[in-house]
Amino acid sequence: MRKILKNRLALSTVVTTLIILVVSVLLAGVVTYFAINVVSTRVQQQNLTLSLQHIWVDSAGVSEAGMLITNTGGRDVVLTAIEIRGIAATFGADGNVFVAVDGAGGTIPASLACLTSTEMATAADNPFGATAGAFAKSTGELILNSGASIIVYILAPAGVTIQDVGTTIGITVFTAQAMYYTETNVQVGVTDAVGPPAGVIG
Repeated sequence: MRKILKNRLALSTVVTTLIILVVSVLLAGVVTYFAINVVSTRVQQQNLTLSLQHIWVDSAGVSEAGMLITNTGGRDVVLTAIEIRGIAATFGADGNVFVAVDGAGGTIPASLACLTSTEMATAADNPFGATAGAFAKSTGELILNSGASIIVYILAPAGVTIQDVGTTIGITVFTAQAMYYTETNVQVGVTDAVGPPAGVIG
């Protein structure tokens, strides 16, 4: 009699399995929602837009890269590194990274041109406009304020040769919390490997 009563009051195997399954799905859903919420919050705080990216190579095999970086996020961002084809550009006095900051009254350019060192040292040739001043060498990590834009030129990036004309090369920008990747086709341009005698940005 006791055995029959136990069987009647006990949960069946099917019901027990369903309960465990439902609890597992709910738990997984809560964890997933929490992870998405944390990631979404961080993404909303920081966001960069990479555009107008170019890589040029002249007939002598000297290369140059240029791109526009815009901070569309809600806070300031520190750019820690820029890589072309996985090779980091060099910051510092002997580096090859030159920057033009969007100045007062400047306008976002529709495109970027391959600039020589003389043109980069002349304010009139700044794609943002003459009011933004000439390009300056970056001596360290770049700080990009929320809503601001900068134009970055990398002279003679390593790993790019005349044989790369027509091929696609990746450009990666690193910040303290994220990385941003874009690609561009290598074009023929007129450039040189000498940096402009401008001021410094660090």
